[in-house]
Amino acid sequence: MAEASASLHSKLNWLRAGVLGANDGIVSIAGIVMGVAGATSNTTALLIAGLAGLVAGALSMAGGEYVSVSSQKDTELATIQKVRDILADQPEQALTDLTGIYEGQGLPPDLAANVAQAFTKHDAVAAHTQARFGISAHEQTSPWIAALASFVAFTVGAVIPLVVMVCTPASIRIFATIGAVLVALALTGSVSAWLGEAKIPRAVLRNCLVGAMTMGITYLVGHLLNVQL
Repeated sequence: MAEASASLHSKLNWLRAGVLGANDGIVSIAGIVMGVAGATSNTTALLIAGLAGLVAGALSMAGGEYVSVSSQKDTELATIQKVRDILADQPEQALTDLTGIYEGQGLPPDLAANVAQAFTKHDAVAAHTQARFGISAHEQTSPWIAALASFVAFTVGAVIPLVVMVCTPASIRIFATIGAVLVALALTGSVSAWLGEAKIPRAVLRNCLVGAMTMGITYLVGHLLNVQL
């Protein structure tokens, strides 16, 4: 049951991370293309700036995720090895400590001792790493998969403002991009709030306000730079 719950929690965390990655892609590239659109209506310039931002942002997200997950994995593996050493050197004390953990979680002393003995007999390392540190002894996230997931999530989000900006007529591209971005942010805000069991309207409003401010400020900067040029 604990392993199944941990697995479900892990999958939800992955989904939430994907949604947030897509959200970053939407806001980042929307800011870039709106800034460039404030300075010029040239479609080629918009496309180049948007693509450059998409590639740079996606690679940055992937690289950051790879480094972060690699560090986390190294820490988890070191913890697991520490548990193995304790079990090898002090098996009786380790069993006593595990029993105490279960007692602290509300189990009666006799039942806590029986559960600790059963789990230790089945898989001592897994039982102790889960109870003591809340990590799985057999499942560590792959840094490469995490990096790829971040790259894809950011790219999917970034494509929305880029495509709308370069594929719509110049006369309506600003308003079309704003509309598409706000709809996309409302969707990611809703999903993120739902996964976190938070209030959806508040999350959507917050998400859309951040996106609107980003687009407004970057457009103004681009417009001011264009005037100065």
